[in-house]
Amino acid sequence: MEELRDKNGLTESEYLAAYHPGDYENPSVAVDMVIFTAMEKESHNYRKLPEKELCVLLIKRGGHPFLGKWALPGGFVEPSETTEQAAQRELKEETGIDNIYLEQLYTFSEPGRDPRTWVMSCSYIALVDSKKLNVSAGDDADRAEWFSLKFEESLVSENEDDSGFEKTIEYTITLSGKSETIKSVVTRTIKRSDKGSQDRYIIKDRGGLAFDHAVIIINAVVRLRGKVEYTDIALNLVPEYFTLTELQQVYEVILGKELIKAPFRRKYSYLAEPTDDVTKDAGHRPSKLFRRKWK
Repeated sequence: MEELRDKNGLTESEYLAAYHPGDYENPSVAVDMVIFTAMEKESHNYRKLPEKELCVLLIKRGGHPFLGKWALPGGFVEPSETTEQAAQRELKEETGIDNIYLEQLYTFSEPGRDPRTWVMSCSYIALVDSKKLNVSAGDDADRAEWFSLKFEESLVSENEDDSGFEKTIEYTITLSGKSETIKSVVTRTIKRSDKGSQDRYIIKDRGGLAFDHAVIIINAVVRLRGKVEYTDIALNLVPEYFTLTELQQVYEVILGKELIKAPFRRKYSYLAEPTDDVTKDAGHRPSKLFRRKWK
């Protein structure tokens, strides 16, 4: 069978032999990891179940650009790997563990997002049980540290008419670590019309975070809050055996609000199955332990 030829009379093998990749500028591709965990706050009352807080892992940059600023862990994708493989490699290097929950978040390609060159970032969310962690900083970092995360959003403006819809939201994320607190402010403008849709983020105050990582963190929190309502994603933040109160605490730190015990258990108890074990040496009344229900 004769090979197909294009409009220039070339077969595919002839076309590929003459192709010059340098005719088009190629972007570098990186992965950035938003690694969440739910950590217990320090408590001086051993009879009370410790409260939890949602935390995200940040790396203090040891080189330019953004020297001394905090960034999400990540790195460049190697030619021999996919973005997911690169994310798994970075996750293993930064936390010391693998085989944990990982999902792709979004590809960030805003021109100028990296002052070095054209860099597109394929971001990922990872959820880790804090009891399994062994965090370490990579070669280009001074240190790695967990920061508790406070997430706030407020409506700036909202307009709707016959031509479409436009809304602007302001997000503020406050990240509190052992040595410092970082506050970043980002606005998001959402436009919808019969001509299409557009989402635009503007960093008003980077506040010590490198690159556009404030925008990535905001997208990760919004994704996590959305999925927690209709999936079992929150179970990736509790140990293998947990109490229903611990599970409720995880939902509360993700959603940023307190939940009433009875309605919570009616809505989410189907996710867990009871075991024959109870908590031990907890300093308070033993509680039944549950585990994830996979079916």
